[in-house]
Amino acid sequence: MSRKPGKKTENARKLVEARPYRLAEAAELLKKVKFSKFDETVELVVNLGVDPKHSDQVVRGTVVLPHGLGKSKRVLVLAGGDKVKEAEGAGADFVGGDDMVQKIQEGWTDFDAVIATPDMMKSAGRLGKVLGPRGLMPNPKTGTVTFEVARAVKEVKAGKVEFRVDKAGIVHSPIGKISFEPAAIAANASSVLAAIQKAKPAVAKGKYVKKITLTSTMGPGILIDLNEAEAAVAA
Repeated sequence: MSRKPGKKTENARKLVEARPYRLAEAAELLKKVKFSKFDETVELVVNLGVDPKHSDQVVRGTVVLPHGLGKSKRVLVLAGGDKVKEAEGAGADFVGGDDMVQKIQEGWTDFDAVIATPDMMKSAGRLGKVLGPRGLMPNPKTGTVTFEVARAVKEVKAGKVEFRVDKAGIVHSPIGKISFEPAAIAANASSVLAAIQKAKPAVAKGKYVKKITLTSTMGPGILIDLNEAEAAVAA
């Protein structure tokens, strides 16, 4: 038995018209319908016309949000030698090698992002069952397996987010906090849309971006004009 939405949720939904909104307009509306007392996370949800069961239709990538995520990520770097000092100098919160791998295997997960140098991937491979489900496994495609650890750390700290299509063909990406100015929310959303467009698989047929929704943790979903996806690439 599903729970009936509360009065505040119902009232918020009534303020959202059943039509597509421009991003800037939707970002302002999102703040108007907010009723919770905490700083909600704002999320962009994009339904794609791909079949993720086929490896050549998996959509994934990274993007550095122009206005960040509203919180500083705790970054773990798996490295050794001179790369330890490089990572620490760039602002990594935790740096280590096999000692860190062991710590994670024992249950430690007090971090939000993991970067590894290529020579550490043999050890890091043992963490697949822990990091994989959380989307934190280092991967060359997302720039988290690299010898350029300083640049990787700075990008994550600046608001770099990774997106990946799920089994249903949907991308869910955090784009900031509801306390952000509407223009910042819209700009971050536009950056994610541009990155998703650029990650379009060559084999994808038909309509690629089928639906775009802007929402917050407690707020209603706001339908976004599909033209915003095209405009994001052109910007």
